[in-house]
Amino acid sequence: MTKATIADGDQMEYGPNWVLSRRGILKVYEDRLECGDWTIPYIGISDAILYSVTSTLFIPGYVLKVSTKERTYHFGLNWNPFWKGELPFPVKREKGKLGYSRFSLIIRFFLVGYLLYLLWNWWFQSI
Repeated sequence: MTKATIADGDQMEYGPNWVLSRRGILKVYEDRLECGDWTIPYIGISDAILYSVTSTLFIPGYVLKVSTKERTYHFGLNWNPFWKGELPFPVKREKGKLGYSRFSLIIRFFLVGYLLYLLWNWWFQSI
């Protein structure tokens, strides 16, 4: 299972691209990657980096960045021993760190505020 997005630059942060990303299955074949209607032949890959990351809740996972001449794909992947082994395409492996976009921080701030509001109301209704 994966969350996938097409975007230039670094997508190593929680943000709107990931909220609106495609959900699906990343299929790894001998000659290509497939995710929904995206087909990425290995021969067309100019660069691939597999980032090992840890989420906010200390859950391990990966972000696979695949660059072709036309676009750059990013795949958010759950931890699986498959990704530690040999892959059928050349890939660099790096440690990555997930950051927070301004959008992500604002959403989290409002969610925490709303939870505090609910707790406050619950506390005073139970007295």
